[in-house]
Amino acid sequence: MNSMAQPQLDTSPKVSDEVRKTTCYMCACRCGINVHLKEGKVAYIEGNKDHPVNRGVLCAKGSAGIMQVNAPSRLQSPMKRVGPRGSGEFEPISWDEALDIAAGWLEPLRKEAPEKLAFFTGRDQSQSFTSFFAQNFGTPNYAAHGGFCSVNMAAAGIYTMGGAFWEFGQPDWEKTKLFMLFGVAEDHDSNPIKMGLGRLKERGAKVIGVNPIRTGYNAVADEWVGITPGTDGLFILALVHELLKAGKIDLDYLALRTNAPVLVNSDPNSPEYGLFLRDKAGKELVIDKRTGKPAAFDGEGVEPDLGGTHRAKGITHRPVFHMLAERYLDAKYAPEAVAEQCGISAGRIRKIASELARVAFDEAFEIEQEWTDFRGVTHKTMHGRPVSFHSMRGVSAHANGFQTCRALHMLQILLGSVEVPGGFRFKPPYPKPATAHPKPHCKVTKDGPLDGPHLGFVQGPDDLALDENGNPARIDKAFTWENPMSAHGLMHMVISNAYAGDPYKIDTLFLYMANMSWNSSMNTGGVMKMLTDTDENGDYVIPRIIYSDAYSSEMVAYADLILPDATYLERHDCISLLDRPICEADAVADAIRWPVIEPDRDVRGFQTVLVQLGAKLGLPGFTNDDGSAKYEDYADYMVNHMRRPGVGPLAGFRGEGDQGGRGDINPDQLDAYIENGGFWMEHVPDEAMYYKPWNKAYQEWAVKMGFFDAPQPYIFQLYVEPMRKFQLAAEGHGDRQPPDHLREQIKATMDPLPIWYETDQTGNEGYTVHALTQRPMAMYHSWGSQNAWLRQIHGRNPLYVPTKIWRENGFEEGDWAKVSSPHGAITVPVAHMAALNENTVWTWNAIGKRKGAWALEKDAPEATKGFLLNHLIHELLPPKGDGLRWSNSDPITGQAAWFDLKVKIEKVAAPDEALPKMGEQKSPVGTGPKQLKWKVEQ
Repeated sequence: MNSMAQPQLDTSPKVSDEVRKTTCYMCACRCGINVHLKEGKVAYIEGNKDHPVNRGVLCAKGSAGIMQVNAPSRLQSPMKRVGPRGSGEFEPISWDEALDIAAGWLEPLRKEAPEKLAFFTGRDQSQSFTSFFAQNFGTPNYAAHGGFCSVNMAAAGIYTMGGAFWEFGQPDWEKTKLFMLFGVAEDHDSNPIKMGLGRLKERGAKVIGVNPIRTGYNAVADEWVGITPGTDGLFILALVHELLKAGKIDLDYLALRTNAPVLVNSDPNSPEYGLFLRDKAGKELVIDKRTGKPAAFDGEGVEPDLGGTHRAKGITHRPVFHMLAERYLDAKYAPEAVAEQCGISAGRIRKIASELARVAFDEAFEIEQEWTDFRGVTHKTMHGRPVSFHSMRGVSAHANGFQTCRALHMLQILLGSVEVPGGFRFKPPYPKPATAHPKPHCKVTKDGPLDGPHLGFVQGPDDLALDENGNPARIDKAFTWENPMSAHGLMHMVISNAYAGDPYKIDTLFLYMANMSWNSSMNTGGVMKMLTDTDENGDYVIPRIIYSDAYSSEMVAYADLILPDATYLERHDCISLLDRPICEADAVADAIRWPVIEPDRDVRGFQTVLVQLGAKLGLPGFTNDDGSAKYEDYADYMVNHMRRPGVGPLAGFRGEGDQGGRGDINPDQLDAYIENGGFWMEHVPDEAMYYKPWNKAYQEWAVKMGFFDAPQPYIFQLYVEPMRKFQLAAEGHGDRQPPDHLREQIKATMDPLPIWYETDQTGNEGYTVHALTQRPMAMYHSWGSQNAWLRQIHGRNPLYVPTKIWRENGFEEGDWAKVSSPHGAITVPVAHMAALNENTVWTWNAIGKRKGAWALEKDAPEATKGFLLNHLIHELLPPKGDGLRWSNSDPITGQAAWFDLKVKIEKVAAPDEALPKMGEQKSPVGTGPKQLKWKVEQ
């Protein structure tokens, strides 16, 4: 018998010489990764199965980290500009010269006018450290990217319930039976959400997606609600209306866990109208059912009464619950009243409300777990409500976003589904009430540090960042009457305000990883002009620009000094409890990145550069008493910095390596993290797992971990009293008064109970189509669309058009359209999409690139067929005829209202490439090869 010769195959090839475990940076999930090395080079990246965030799951972005670390666009060395600003003409310099230049610019400012430094950072994950640098420098002008991302969601969550979605909390994936997403694109928290959705599907739980666009998570939802953009708040309040009407709200939860029973001054003639009734210690008062008399809400054994009123000194005080019921039972919130505006039928709104009620109450359950609440009452069980929600930028990036986010948090609370089994759960170190956070600080002292943290949560007009004349103290006008509760600052307003010298001129703009001349700015053409414009003396209007990035982005060309960052596999990073940790709802955790490979270029991690610059400038916090450098580099800071006694940037392996949360400095701390896979984790005790804001065991554990220095139990704020304080000021009460032109805006928008208001902008007549962007699952930073692997998924971006508009314009495959707004016009390729709100067009964000950037060829599809909607958006609203130009932002927080964009669309002949053409930049790193291959040979 003849036998065929069998090939000799190596079925177990050697993948690597060594595996080093660290944290991914290809999006903000912070997944654990195993980096396989061969001869010191990256050969393969896989998920770390032991990591609490991703449990081994890794997405396309994470795997493509190899191509990120080897991208041709990586900056090679420090550089100083030698041609005109914007030309891209630089010469390489040494780090010594770069730091000398930076210090030479910054030292005189610190001594005479620290506020003339504006230091703003993009999507970095070290904001507790970058803010530490800015505070010690003494400038009030610091913030990160939250002001143009999702501050509405974060701030609304903190003010209402002490935390919000994503990094603050998560659904109870194992116990929820009905999960509802609002405005969530695929890039946010993608691996955990994908894993969670998989677990829901396994158990037969239902998923409802509310989004004008049906992609990603919404595409796998059991039910898709294609809502009209900007009307989510109205839809949510209609659900609240239906639940109240049917009596399907958790009254016990509202009485015990929220300020629904807190008494409110209801006399319109009183200067304290709308404020809480308090005792001498400042505690909010409720009517105690046991006595029928007012009592502090947190008194031992107090049983708050939702219906009790109190009359004192001729004034009647009503509970918040009365006001809430009165407002939302109004017929204007009935499904029939809102259906047309929301694009959702009244019957469907009722059906969703009914489903929420049925699952929350008919499928309620209990866990046999004893716990004691903050009033000293011991409960034998924990009550579950298996309804949960998740939401992100989609509902947040509107001028009514703050109130919409509050409405969604209120909906959860009315169902009793927050911090209970089956509902939404906080991730340590949250929950934290707004009063546990610092207030913003802005007092400048020459040659001294700022008087406290830059960002925080105002509790009334007295906390605004105003100078002695009542003018904005910050260049972005955060924490002013224009945007009183702007907890993350207004990064999108920095350049235009600096250019206008309003409220004052700056000297140096210092940016980190913020592509402000392209996809991170509204009014891109205008911003480029602002960055390059000169005054009557021929000097740049913004005198100096320092920029740090790892890659040759569009923003690089506009800098005077470039401080090149290392990639995420070449530097230390601290994913800290002081900042944006990797915690899960049932565990506290933090993580590090560390140099698993050494840079092959003359670059330094940006945080290390700040450590060195801080020492060179002699900043307190960065120098010892004798003037010597306090820290060698960022790794040294991570280990040896103490924010307060026993609490540092990293919570794990403190003391002798056996302490978590609080503890002494451990010189071997980083080695312990590396040995453990790059992370540290400690589980929440069983009795503290739920009811965290009111659970005595959790509060004591939180003190042990260093979240608080003393227990801070609190109740949810359905009625946010600080907002009423701003309204009172606008009504003429108090010493600190708003300017007259802002009074009506404050009265109308800063309602202490959630409201909805129209965001259609003056000047939009004739522009009737909503235009949105989403980040795709394969991208996150604008980095992603220059990644050789990820470009093959999204190398270009069409404008997706719904069937109705497609047919009205007679579009066919391969057609192009002119899309215009009151601000400008673009000409772009179109594609048909049926699963889309009928009056909405959209595209992927940050795919379009400028020629010459990112080491891409000038005829790359990203530069010829890719485009940005940013060209159509202005940082200021169209003129209203009142002589003022109003910021295109939420009037409460200042969040950029990206998604209020309205356009008109018309079919045009196809140009040779997308319009407008911005001109080619000269690249300081040249152009990459035609094909980028990366394979480590065996």
